Amino acid sequence: MLVEIIQGTEGGGLIVIKDSSECDGRSLLKGFIKAALQRNEPVHVVGFEVSENELRTGLDSGAASRLVFHDGYSDPLQWLGQGKLSVQDYSAQNTRNRISQTDDPKLVTLIIDSLSWLLLHTPPTAVCQSLQELSRGGMKVKRVIALLHSDLHEQGVVGSVCHVATAVVTVTPVSGSVSGEAEPNGIVRTLQRRKTGKVSQEEECYSVREDFSVQILRDLGTKKQPAPHRKGETKQGDPAANLTFNLRLSEDERRAKENLSLPFIFSEEKKSSLLQPHSGGGRILYQPDASDDFDQEDPDDDLDV
Repeated sequence: MLVEIIQGTEGGGLIVIKDSSECDGRSLLKGFIKAALQRNEPVHVVGFEVSENELRTGLDSGAASRLVFHDGYSDPLQWLGQGKLSVQDYSAQNTRNRISQTDDPKLVTLIIDSLSWLLLHTPPTAVCQSLQELSRGGMKVKRVIALLHSDLHEQGVVGSVCHVATAVVTVTPVSGSVSGEAEPNGIVRTLQRRKTGKVSQEEECYSVREDFSVQILRDLGTKKQPAPHRKGETKQGDPAANLTFNLRLSEDERRAKENLSLPFIFSEEKKSSLLQPHSGGGRILYQPDASDDFDQEDPDDDLDV
């Protein structure tokens, strides 16, 4: 899966390379840069962490001529007043404006080295919004590849950045020995959200050669959706299997239950009969008897007052 992402078979989006102090991901980032240059894609690097010379070291000089470095390393906080790229100047619109200054009509691969510089000096919400806007494609940007030092930030900040990413590549150190011709750089856990909505994960042992080409030494397994129950696996028991009474209805009992008229539910015929108006209406008749002593002039005569 890592090789497919490096080769750009999934197209655009945001790819986050998540490393830590235990395992550096910069060599893998340069592997992404080399692969994009080999595809004749123009590469723009927004660099805050290493200088342009250090970034170009080891890359093919001919292919590296298509690499454009936006210098945020010399004066990232504008303490020297050199007027170059600063952390405060970073935004999706400013980045597009800088890319548009070049005459190359092709869509570019944008490298952010690193996101940690931005997250330490810019609100995480603003960084996530700009990443999402840039990774949508179009407007000169094909896809965005960013390096993130996960141990420099809170877990919620790292999770927010990874949430907007199309693919998250997490590098960890190798535990134990791994057989193979090349020395492994680490283990990479790749999570990819495809355009179809499917999410897949894979764990691989990788190595980066001197020319920054990435080699997969061993596939450590792919995590897929849970498989259906197979023969030989333990099934969950039926809780109603050993009861002394029956909780289920037979087909005849079910039909009888459905046809039963409940006493508190009116049928349509009874509702229609009650709602029909009747001619004449009701009357109350009163016939006085001999004991009734009713005086029209004094209605309260029978009261002892």
